[in-house]
Order: sequence, then structure tokens, then C-alpha cells
Amino acid sequence: MKKLEPVLIILFLFWAVFAINLILPVNLNRFGIYPRTAHGLWGIIFSPFLHANIFHIISNSVPFIVLGSMVFLFYTKYALRVFIYSILISGTLVWIFARPAIHIGMSGVIYALASFLIFAGFYKKKIASILISVLVIILYGGLVWGLLPNNFYVSWEGHICGAVAGYILASVYYKKN
Repeated sequence: MKKLEPVLIILFLFWAVFAINLILPVNLNRFGIYPRTAHGLWGIIFSPFLHANIFHIISNSVPFIVLGSMVFLFYTKYALRVFIYSILISGTLVWIFARPAIHIGMSGVIYALASFLIFAGFYKKKIASILISVLVIILYGGLVWGLLPNNFYVSWEGHICGAVAGYILASVYYKKN
């Protein structure tokens, strides 16, 4: 259970920010990533903890718990770094490449965690890690549809940037040349 504390703390944080945003007369979502602006740079750090509505936060909570738990349980050595760099890399890529809009939510990090689990498992070439990769593909293979610009209100750019971040992190930590 100790290994899962970071996942629960992070989950608590984004729910606490959501509650504050509902209760107080403030709009914290303005601190999301707005690409290629100085103000939007703050969003690289803050955007994963901001959510538009209850559906948005719930749809981010469940996969975050599952994928975050898998990373912290099976890749303990690098788990915290993978989480932090997932935020920084995916957020920076969104800031550079995404369309002009405020990008918020944990989904970029979720895509990074899924991508990391898939690629790290195959790079490690151990039965257990490959089984985790296959399990993630089976459970979350549908995430591939989130990479397409299907919905104007969904940051598909954040999803792509998160998947790229996960691939980069798996390559850095586990790919043997």
C-alpha cells in the first residue's frame, strides 16, 4: 500500500483543486496550457490538476488510478520520475505544438503512463513486464481513438504529446542499445 501513496496523493490533489474551483468564485482553469504564450507556460505544471467538469475528472480518475498504480507497483525505481517527467514533457510538447486553446486535464499524463507501460514492458523483455504491456493494450487499447481530432473540446494534442512522452521515458529508462 505504501507504494500506492503517491497515486492517492495525486488523485486527492486533482480532486481538491476541482472542489476549490467549484466552491470559490475563481476560474483556476485559466491556468491551463495556452500554447506559445508566456502565461500558458504555467499550465505545463498546473494543467493536469485542472478539469472542466465532473465527467472530465471522473473519466481521468479511473485510468489514472489503474495506470498510475501499475507504474508505481511494477516500475517503482523510476515511477515518481516517470510521473513528473510525463507532466513536463507532455505539457511542453502541448505548449509548443497544440492549437490555440486552454488545454487542461490529466489525460496527457494518462496517455504517457499507458505508453510508458507498453514500451517499457517490451524493452525490459521479461515475461512479467510483457504481460503488463499486453494487459495495458487490452484494457486501454481504445485510447488510440483519443489520438484523433474527433471532438473540438478534447485535447487530442495532449493525448498525442502524452503518448510521445511515455515512449521517450520508456526509451530513456529501459531501452538497451
